[in-house]
Amino acid sequence: MRLGVNIPNFGPGTSPEVLRSWALTVEGLGFDSLFLSDHVVITPDVAEQYPAPFYEPFTALAWLAGITSRLRLGTSVVVLPYRHPLLVARMSANLADLSGGRFALGVGVGWARQEYAALGVPFEARGRLTDEGLAVVREHAPDVPVWVGGHSDAALRRAVRFGDAWHGLRLTPAAFRDALARLRAIADREERPVPALAPRILLRPGSAVDGERRLLGEGSTGQVVDDLAALLAAGVQEVVLDPFVGDPDETRHPEVAWQALATVRKEFG
Repeated sequence: MRLGVNIPNFGPGTSPEVLRSWALTVEGLGFDSLFLSDHVVITPDVAEQYPAPFYEPFTALAWLAGITSRLRLGTSVVVLPYRHPLLVARMSANLADLSGGRFALGVGVGWARQEYAALGVPFEARGRLTDEGLAVVREHAPDVPVWVGGHSDAALRRAVRFGDAWHGLRLTPAAFRDALARLRAIADREERPVPALAPRILLRPGSAVDGERRLLGEGSTGQVVDDLAALLAAGVQEVVLDPFVGDPDETRHPEVAWQALATVRKEFG
């Protein structure tokens, strides 16, 4: 099972030099991939958790492709309706070529109503626009792997119809199992193969956490390692660890996340 890291490309502690250090640290620790998130307009609803500076993912990943040599680079996730799908297809295909085939396009519908309004895109049409956009991307950038985020039934259908991988985000163990069962049922109804499994999970090691609300990747180091082992047993091909817990000030101290990543990399092997 491959292990990747979703690094913060936003927040008060983020800068080009910090992004460079993140990439070199992730690659140096032996991880397999590096992912960036996406926002275009830092509206108040976005800024509350993901404040400026927010480095645009295609631009930043193109730069990081020249700094790294081995990591798969990807988006977790691009909000597809924010950009014309032909532009997304062109940027994705170019980035894949420039990186030597190391790019994967993670796609989602997004959640920020104010950002949608600022871009003049109807929030209520985001699902339909994402489906239409994915059809365009698959036609014009057929060699770029597409990961589809989300765990609603609509997102799972989208993953089955358009995705090379399902990229579920920050789920509890029970919610992951439920979504996986629904994904398999939808694939059966659609008479299509089940896409590869590539979830993004929280990385929040610390004291043991009990209860049904515990997210995958949360708790003691032993719990995190057990979660990874359980995902491997469930047939997961790649896990993306997300060390950003939710406080923008975390971006001022990346060494805390680096230590957690080093520990998990060592314990899980």
